[in-house]
Formats: sequence, structure tokens, C-alpha cells
Amino acid sequence: MTSTGKIVIVGGGVTGLTTGVALLEAGLPVHLVAAEIPGPTSVAAGAMWGPYLVEPWSKVRRWSLVSLDVFRELSGDPATGVRMVGGVEAARNAVSAPEWSTLLPDFRECSPGELPAGFVGGFRFTVPLIDMPLYLQYLLERFRGAGGTTERQFVGSFDEIADASVIVNCAGLGAGKLAADDDVRPIRGQHVVVKNPGITEFFSEDTGLSPDLVCIYPHGETVVLGGTAIEGEASLLEDPVAARAIVERCAAVEPRLAKAPVIASRVGARPTRSEVRVEADSRSDGVPVLHNYGHGGSGVTLSWGCAREIVKMLPF
Repeated sequence: MTSTGKIVIVGGGVTGLTTGVALLEAGLPVHLVAAEIPGPTSVAAGAMWGPYLVEPWSKVRRWSLVSLDVFRELSGDPATGVRMVGGVEAARNAVSAPEWSTLLPDFRECSPGELPAGFVGGFRFTVPLIDMPLYLQYLLERFRGAGGTTERQFVGSFDEIADASVIVNCAGLGAGKLAADDDVRPIRGQHVVVKNPGITEFFSEDTGLSPDLVCIYPHGETVVLGGTAIEGEASLLEDPVAARAIVERCAAVEPRLAKAPVIASRVGARPTRSEVRVEADSRSDGVPVLHNYGHGGSGVTLSWGCAREIVKMLPF
């Protein structure tokens, strides 16, 4: 096998596109196949850098740091949709600093005056905040600019893929079905996009394992409000009741949001697994298959780290 063989990526979300860019920029030919490009779950992401309920930490830490460095660099170009934004993560009861806090140089505990009413503790820090529709368009243009080709087609089996020297499985929720992996499950998420009433900092609440999330992510003229985390649900249909509840929860923290005009709802199904799978495998005929899935709600956070791991795993 030589490096001139075609690499086929299955999956058009942030993981597939980022992996494609990493492979192309390593000098390899890449063809990406997916039913939708970009994928709807990635479009629906918030998205703020931060490892969110993913394991194993030893690998997640390394992958997250790689992505953090890339996003810091991209934040210098407005066309990427990536910005470094300060804000607060708070809780209504006492909580410890998350493991990933050591990765951020300005991470510190909030003073009481920095917390909204009803919150007893929290932390202030600066992280990349990503406007996903804009960022995914940037990734797609970077992918095609590097010579990558795309094809809109549903892939139900790796056996459907012909003339591939390597297959890379970045199919999100569908990746588990392709790999016959019963450990993959959906966690439905919904965000509401509203007109920005003047918010410049992010806010997120540490809600533990609750399905009702509270996050406020400003993106210039709009704000993405979240959210939900419904275990086992994969429907991408908008839930208007959930949308109203999201706005109400966020407006309770930031009253200016109460009358902000609603622009859209975005719905995705986080492809969740007990551990992220970045691993080498093979098809029945011996064609190498590299898996890159199971990122849950941390697909953006892990994207560049996992993509570069895939490059290192190539069998040539």
C-alpha cells in the first residue's frame, strides 16, 4: 500500500471535515462521503471549547489541548467564526473545579459579585467560542481548497465503499451502526438562536446530569441559548415546548433575553459512548478502517486532536 491510495471519510460533521483537512494537509488524497455536508448535529452545536462528559481523561486531555491551540490560532481570523471569549460557569451548589481547568491559564474562582442571583459558586475563564454554521463553512472551503472531494450519499455499510486504501469512520451517531458497536447512543440536544440584546460574555450553568441545560453563547449579532440533553432520543425535529423552556431558563439568568426575537431552533443528536473511539480496525477484505467517533457533546473540543491522531495511525 502506498500513500497515493484514496482515503475515504464517512461523515460530514465537524469530526469528518476536520479529519479530512488534517489528512489533506499531510499530503494525502481524501474523498468525503455523507448524507449531509455539513452534518446537522454539528450545525446545532453551541459551541464552546470544553471537555464535556467524555472519557478517557488521559486521551481527552491531550486531544483537547491540541484543539485549544488550533482554535486560539484560528481566532485571529474573523472568517473562521472562532473567537476567544470570557465568561462564567456557575452552579447553584458548591462544586469543584473541573479537571480541564488546569488547561486554561486564566481560570479562577468567581467573586460573589460576579455570580447571578441564586448561584453560590462559579469560575471565570476565557475559551474559544465557535459560530458553527460559519466555522463549518470555513472547514468545508478549507477541505475543498486543499483538494478534497465530497459526495452526498448515505452509507449503510463499509462494503459499499469501493477503491479505498483506507476508510475513516467519522459518521457520528451512524458510526456505531457501521461498526456494529452497541455502545453508541444518542443524546438529543436543542438550542435556540435569538437576536443579541447586547451580551458579550458567555454564561453556562453546571447542571450536573440534568437534561435541562443553561448556556448563553454570544456570537456577534446573535446568541445561542441552550439547551437540552435527552438521553436515548435521536429525533432532529424541533420541540417548541422545549424551545420556550430554554429561553425562560436563560432569561432567568440574563433578563435581557426575555424579549429577544427568536431566529431559529437547532437540534442535534450527540453521538455518545462510554469512551471516545479512535482506533484502528479493518474491513473483512483487509482494507484498514480507522474509527473516530463517540465524542458526545465534545466533538468540537476534541476535533483537531482526534484528527491529528488519525493521521498518525495511517498504515503507510
